[in-house]
Amino acid sequence: MKTKIFMGMAAVAFAAILAGCGKTPQTEIDATNAAIEAAKAAEADIYLPAEFAALQDKMNAVNTAVEEQKGKLLKKFTTVKEDLAAVTAEANQVAANVVAKKDEVKAQAQTLMNDIKAVVEENAKLLPKLPRGKEGAAVIEQIKADLGTVDTAVAEAQGLFDKGAFMDAYNKIKAASEKANALNTEIKEVLTKARIRF
Repeated sequence: MKTKIFMGMAAVAFAAILAGCGKTPQTEIDATNAAIEAAKAAEADIYLPAEFAALQDKMNAVNTAVEEQKGKLLKKFTTVKEDLAAVTAEANQVAANVVAKKDEVKAQAQTLMNDIKAVVEENAKLLPKLPRGKEGAAVIEQIKADLGTVDTAVAEAQGLFDKGAFMDAYNKIKAASEKANALNTEIKEVLTKARIRF
């Protein structure tokens, strides 16, 4: 009789130990997911896309490990908890790094917007000097259209910049700047071949 009671108590104690070890760390999972969401809210997916994607990959790996442990009789979540803590810390760091990256992109966009103004002005001054031969008129019309596209892109970039969408503004002004500089080079080459001073 004593043996049965002892065995029963041992089974209950063993079951309690198993239940304690095998409990899914839901609080930690929720905290990590919240940290990743906070990083996304800080626009880490826009300004630090590689780091944000790495966070998501690590969280997916943790979720896979959790599911694997759930399928086992003796569940161990020690490593999972350590991984969750590491991902949470990394998510917090990524969110903090967004501020610096955003400032950097903002400064780059501002510089490009300042620089493109000079190129646009020079292009406008050089355009009337282009030779107007039989083929020249069509070329001039095409260049005018391209310059108009650049002007529109600059205005759109400024609007995005003013809204605080610095990455979108940077991408748009960078493309416009490349186009404006290419047009500038093309115009100068035509003027040089025609021996027209600029």
